Amino acid sequence: MSQPAATPAPTTNPITELVSGFAAVRHLDRRFWVPNLVFLIDGAAYFGILNVLTLHLGTTVGLGDVTAGRMVSYMTGALTLFMAFFGFAVDRLGVRRSMTLTIVAALVGRVLLVVAPQLPYSVWVVGLALTFIAFGAGLLQTAVYSAVKQSTDEATSSIGFSLIYALMNLGIVLESMASSPVRAAYGTTGVFTMCAGLTLVYLVIHLLFFPKDAGAPVVNSAVAAAKLTWRDHPLADLRFLYFIFILIGVRTLFAHQWLTMPDYVTRAYPEAVGARFEWISGLNPLIIVVGTPLVAGLTRKVDVLTMMIVGTSVSALATFLLVPGPDLPRLLAYVIIFSLGEALWSSRFLEHVAEIAPAARVGVYMGVANLPWFLAKFTTGFYSGPMLAAFVPKEGPQDTSTMWLVYTGIALTSPIGLLLARKWLSAQKKADPSA
Repeated sequence: MSQPAATPAPTTNPITELVSGFAAVRHLDRRFWVPNLVFLIDGAAYFGILNVLTLHLGTTVGLGDVTAGRMVSYMTGALTLFMAFFGFAVDRLGVRRSMTLTIVAALVGRVLLVVAPQLPYSVWVVGLALTFIAFGAGLLQTAVYSAVKQSTDEATSSIGFSLIYALMNLGIVLESMASSPVRAAYGTTGVFTMCAGLTLVYLVIHLLFFPKDAGAPVVNSAVAAAKLTWRDHPLADLRFLYFIFILIGVRTLFAHQWLTMPDYVTRAYPEAVGARFEWISGLNPLIIVVGTPLVAGLTRKVDVLTMMIVGTSVSALATFLLVPGPDLPRLLAYVIIFSLGEALWSSRFLEHVAEIAPAARVGVYMGVANLPWFLAKFTTGFYSGPMLAAFVPKEGPQDTSTMWLVYTGIALTSPIGLLLARKWLSAQKKADPSA
């Protein structure tokens, strides 16, 4: 028997969607805004360190390219492992207590990083500092994502997740503007001291202004353990695993922003450009600050897979601009186009994971969703140093074209993989919000 024709969905004006989305966000309370403010300042503190960490390890601690790259990958990889395997702790402790614990850990790590060069066994002290920083940053992200999930509804979810991503990047923009003059005056240690001070600031903001009666554990741990079986775990969902792991290719480009770009720019470009590479890298978060909420508002009703395919394609293809060789206009064009691609897909990825996660297990889902991010960051650090040494050495002939061609090919596996599996992935169902 033939089926009646489906009634076409009413068309919506994207500008109206944008305005209504931002209008709804105005009514969100401190449960949403305080974690967002904390995440904004943490973005400045964390990426302020990350952006110059390879330089610091090379000049102040005295490590070579390969060892420095591996140390940075250890921190970024450990961060994601903490998210993946301790995300459940956020569900058990609740948002407020989790944020307090993680901010204190980050503060300890950043202070240790400042004083490490003056201490015996400085390399080991740096390793301990990076562990504290990774723990703090990893679980803070999970706690803030949970706070956004708890404080938004269907009308504000897209804008809420785009805002948290944008505000984190606003912190990076502000830090990038300050980093170069601070580094010129006080070196990388001065930048790290500034970042430790920022951490103390947002610890005080959190303790004073996050509502004490909010952010409690979502569900009693015994009840949660009884409800959560292996079949319910995100690791048992093949569609979910494919969706998150196929993004490894394009995520390697993010890792190269701190593993490759600082040395690439300072070695392959004139000294005047290299001295201000933070300003060039700061274009990325600046575009994200403006672009992500606008894109989220304008495309709120667009299928998430469509946005993922388009966005990852734009980011990956932008890397072709670096293949012809060092050229400042092309470098700037790359950063701008790559960032536009990121604005198209990154916050929608977070929103999608939160939507399919039961309310009591957002921490677990967010943690598992970041396992591929761990692999991208961790593995990229093991070959970025040798690739720099081979193709962009400090002295001697350079072949930057081959390096960026290889990296472009790796990144393109993500949009191609999403496109090939689109029909299968579209069967992923949202979780029951009451679960």
